[in-house]
Amino acid sequence: MQLRYCNQTGWTAIFNGTETEIGRMVRVGGWDPATGTALVVDPQRGALRQVTDYVGSSHLERAEQVVAAIPGGGWRAHWTDEGPGGSPLTEQVLTWLITSQGRATAITVDAQGHVEDADSAGAFIPPGEELQ
Repeated sequence: MQLRYCNQTGWTAIFNGTETEIGRMVRVGGWDPATGTALVVDPQRGALRQVTDYVGSSHLERAEQVVAAIPGGGWRAHWTDEGPGGSPLTEQVLTWLITSQGRATAITVDAQGHVEDADSAGAFIPPGEELQ
């Protein structure tokens, strides 16, 4: 699960490219109470705006909703070739994100404090065990 596919409403608005903008995905932030139209944040206005107000509005797609986060519990994620010069890399699992569909995604933190999902990890190492 890439985190950009997660949001609170469970929906993502898809926009086709135009002459001035590339195609993009935008998180749906809510629904217009009068029309039921999806709303997205307009960064220039600093307010929610109907997706249909934008040129290139195409359609909506389902997104995953994070419903819980539980501690990493000592688990580690391992990649065989993601370290410096293609060397092995192991990072601590900071937390597990649980979605409304029951999916668990490990979120790791590296030595510099950078946080990201570990979907591409080749193995997960349980607490107290070594890589086999």
